[in-house]
Amino acid sequence: MTLQAPQKVLLVEDDGPFNAALSDSFAIAGFEVETHGDGQSALASLAVALPGVIVTDIRLPRVDGHDLLEAVQARDPDLPVILMTGHGDIAMAVGALKQGAYDFIAKPFATDHMIASVRRALETRRLVLENRRLRQAAAEAEDTSPLLGQTPVMARLRETIRQVAVADVDVLVEGETGTGKELVARLIHRWSRRHARGFVAVDCAALPDAIADETLFGNRARRGRIAEADRGTLFIDEIDSMSPMLQGRLLRVVEERELPSSTGGPAPVNLRIVAATKTDLHGLVAEGRFRADLLYRLETVRIRIPPLRERRADIGLLFSAFLDDAARQHGVARPQIDVAMEARFLTDDWPGNVRELRNYATQVVLGLTSAQHRPASELGLSDQMDQFEASILRAALDRFEGDIAEVAAALQLPRRSLYARLQRHGINPSAYRRRDNAHGDGSKS
Repeated sequence: MTLQAPQKVLLVEDDGPFNAALSDSFAIAGFEVETHGDGQSALASLAVALPGVIVTDIRLPRVDGHDLLEAVQARDPDLPVILMTGHGDIAMAVGALKQGAYDFIAKPFATDHMIASVRRALETRRLVLENRRLRQAAAEAEDTSPLLGQTPVMARLRETIRQVAVADVDVLVEGETGTGKELVARLIHRWSRRHARGFVAVDCAALPDAIADETLFGNRARRGRIAEADRGTLFIDEIDSMSPMLQGRLLRVVEERELPSSTGGPAPVNLRIVAATKTDLHGLVAEGRFRADLLYRLETVRIRIPPLRERRADIGLLFSAFLDDAARQHGVARPQIDVAMEARFLTDDWPGNVRELRNYATQVVLGLTSAQHRPASELGLSDQMDQFEASILRAALDRFEGDIAEVAAALQLPRRSLYARLQRHGINPSAYRRRDNAHGDGSKS
């Protein structure tokens, strides 16, 4: 479902011995390392979508770290850049952090501290690239079919639908709730020779017997849905809910392609029937609740739609497309897929299948649900501590209207440490500033 985690570090450092030592430490940590002695050569080798991060010193010959950061952001603002700074460069590094640098680490530093920052940056980069891949894949898939999925089972399903569509035979579609049975039926119609005629849908579960009979077969005052589907496709959803009486009446239509007429004689009807069920009809036949002769007539071809739990590799692709749809519909910014969402993709059974996944995407877009806002009792100790720290930071920012100097003083933190914590929790201090308090770093003039 996800891309292999990026492990590449582009290291830019003009001090040869230090460059070599840090490069060795990165290699021992399992990273692929590319080294450069200045920013100009680093930019010349920079790939369009680097599957990794940049670690650079600020003071460099020709193109320094600050200029390198600006050039990288112009190419890809989501590429993490970690700055290494000497004591005299702290003010410059703070400004670069506000400009979009991922982190800054003052020299001298513990190698473990640098490696931990790189690992976090690599995970951030992986999520960015995964979101891009999923959005592109969803857009490309929708160009060919709205039945999204890249797993082999979905590729076979689309091919089966195309083959069945041109054969003009009746079809029984099987699938759990929310798997997309009506979508499959509409694709069968769209890709068939009947596509210029009507697609008529009837939901048996929503109709009591008395109403269902008139809805399907009509009366003296109006035609029924079966007659309306003449020369087109009749989709009968939840056929397992159909009463024995209606099953008997439908059998005549399926066998003879005729409807009773008000003039006495049968009226021919030319249609294809696509029936859908979420239940094993053979089991219902064994229980005496469904007519065997009707089942055998309907299942000329049987198509089974797999539930989401059988094609988990497609969940990210589907969810990305649903996020785009929901964001457009509600006129809000599209959120990114994060680690917590990916974890749910892999662990949830999704009993409501595609419909449940679409609803979840809508809830995320509207800010109504997030794994980051689960009750503390459902979180581990580390996550609970992170949640507590983030709440303190947000409360302080709100209290001091985003003024970093006052927040740092109130929390008794150096500014550098405060910026690092805000960065780690994804908190943007500018969001807490009032219009009349828009000074560069939040301090008052």
